[in-house]
Formats: sequence, structure tokens, C-alpha cells
Amino acid sequence: MDWKLFAATFTTIFLAELGDKTQLATFAAAASSSSRRFAVFLGSAAALVACSALAVVAGAALGKAVPLHWLERVGGVLLIALGAWTLWRSWNANGV
Repeated sequence: MDWKLFAATFTTIFLAELGDKTQLATFAAAASSSSRRFAVFLGSAAALVACSALAVVAGAALGKAVPLHWLERVGGVLLIALGAWTLWRSWNANGV
């Protein structure tokens, strides 16, 4: 196993998920069902594992069909576009 890749992936995903809407939804579900918190944990963990498995399978398939440098470029452009769109909506919502 590539432990360096494991650590980088874990750190990236862990930090990205902190305060995410998924974590907040899990927080709310656990708060509303105090006697069944383990079921909330298992459901949340299973959903995250399923989403990660889907991403790995899709990424592996896409990686075979499209060169990595194009995936990186498209990902970068999408990230910038989403950031710009978010800023635009924020400024328009606040009347700036």
C-alpha cells in the first residue's frame, strides 16, 4: 500500500468534509435521535464509502480514457468557474 498517497487522500478528504453540509446533516440526525446514534454513524459512514467507491471507479475509468493533464486542466477550470459563480451570486444577493 502507498501510505503517502493514503495519508494525502485522507487529509484532503477529511479537511474538505469538515463543516460540509454532509457533516451538518449527520450532526442534525444524531442530535434528533439520541438513542440511535450508532445507526446514524453507520448510515453516514456507508454513504461516504459508497460515494468514495463511485468516485474511484469513475475516476479510474475516466483516467483510462482521458490523459491526466486534461483532467487536471478541466478540473482547474471547473473549480475557478464554480468559485467565480459563487462570488457572483454572493455579491448579487447582498446588493453589491
